[in-house]
Amino acid sequence: MMAMLRVLAGIAFAHLWVRARATFVATLGVAIGVGFFLAVSGMMVGSQKDFIRTLIDTAPHIIVRDERRAPTRQPALTAFAGDAVRIEGLRPQEEVRGLKDWPAMLADVRAQPGAQVAPSLSGAVTIGYAGRTAAVALNGVDPRLEGRLTKIDETLIGGRLSDLEARPDGLIISRPMADRLGARLGDTLVVTASTGALQRMRILALIEPEGRAGFYAGDAVAYGLLRTAQVLFTRPNVVNQLHVRLTDPDDARLMAEVLEARWGYKWESWQERSADILNLLVVRNVIMYAVILAILIVASFGIYTAVSNSVADKRRDIAILRAMGFSAFDVQAIFLIEGVAIAILGAVMGFAIGTGLLEILARLPLSIGGKPLVLPLDRGLGQYLIAGGASMTAALLAAWLPARKVARVDPVSVLRGAA
Repeated sequence: MMAMLRVLAGIAFAHLWVRARATFVATLGVAIGVGFFLAVSGMMVGSQKDFIRTLIDTAPHIIVRDERRAPTRQPALTAFAGDAVRIEGLRPQEEVRGLKDWPAMLADVRAQPGAQVAPSLSGAVTIGYAGRTAAVALNGVDPRLEGRLTKIDETLIGGRLSDLEARPDGLIISRPMADRLGARLGDTLVVTASTGALQRMRILALIEPEGRAGFYAGDAVAYGLLRTAQVLFTRPNVVNQLHVRLTDPDDARLMAEVLEARWGYKWESWQERSADILNLLVVRNVIMYAVILAILIVASFGIYTAVSNSVADKRRDIAILRAMGFSAFDVQAIFLIEGVAIAILGAVMGFAIGTGLLEILARLPLSIGGKPLVLPLDRGLGQYLIAGGASMTAALLAAWLPARKVARVDPVSVLRGAA
C-alpha cells in the first residue's frame, strides 16, 4: 500500500514539475488567499476579543437591582383570583425600594468560589457650579470593594477611588461634565437630590473618557461615598444595587440564574446586558468568514485550472497507466495528490505571508485624537487551523472535480487514436 502511494506521489510531483509555471501560479493564489485570510480575521477577531475583554473589565459581571422581572401582583387581584369580579380604580400598593436582606445576599455571593461583591446606592441628583447645572446619576460606593471590581482607577485624573474614604464630601465626575460646568479639580459643587436634600461636595478626581482601561460609564455618572449617598437620599442603611465580579466571566449567566431563583430580584449578567451587542458580533463574524472563505474559493480556482489542464494534457499518459493495470481510483489519486500538494505548499507560504501582514499591521503608526493606537490582533493557533482547513477543503474539491474525469477515459480508444 505504501509502495503504491509512493509511486502515485512520484507521478503527481513529476506532473507538477513539468508544469512548473502553472503550479507556481496556483500555489501563489492559495498563498495570497490564506495570507489575507489570516490578516483580515486577525484584525476582526482581535478587535472582537478586545471589545469583549473591555466590556467584561469595565463593568461588574453581575448587577443586582431592586427590581423584579415580573411586577408584583397586587393584593386585591390575589384575593379575588378566579372569581367573577372586575376591579376598577385600584390604587396600587406602593413598594419600598431597596434590596431587602442585602447583607445576607452579600454573604451568599461571597460564599461562591472566587466571587467578589460590593454594595451600591444609586440615584439621580443635580450638580451645580457657577450658575450652571447638570443632571447626573450618583453612585454611592464602598471604595475598598468597588475598586476590586472595576478598573476605574486607571481612568482617573488627579486622584483615586480610595480618596473618597478620607473625604466623605468627595465627588468623582467625568472630565467632559466638569468642562461643561466650568469646574476643575478641587472645586466645590452643590449637589441636590430628588428628595430636596442638598450637600456641597468637592471634586477629588476626574474620569478620563479615553483612559487606558477603556472604563467609561458616560458623562452623566458620578461617584461618591456610600454613606454620603445614603444621607443625601435620606435612605440610611439602604442599598439598591449589588455589583458582583467572578473569576471566570463566562460563569456569570449561570450564577445569575441560580441566585435570582434564590432571592427573587433581577440578577443581570454581563451577557444579558450586552445581548444585542453580542448578537451583532455573531452576525459580523458570519459575514466576515463568508467573505474570507469566498477569497479562498476564488484562489482554489487556480488549483482547478492546474489539475484540469493536467488531466487534459495527460490523457495519453492516463491511458498508458490504465493499460499497465492502474485502476481509475489510482489515477484519480494522482491528480488529487497534485491538488493537495499545491494546497499544502500554498498554505505554508500563506502562513508566512499572513504572519508578515499581521506584523506590519501591529507596527503601523496609528493614532486617534493624538494618542497612539495599537491594533488588537489575534494571532492564535485557531485562525491558522481555520485557514489551513478551509484551503485544504477548497483544494480537495477543486482537484476532485477534474480528477473524476479520469474514470471516463477509455484507454483503448485513446491509444488507438494516438496510433
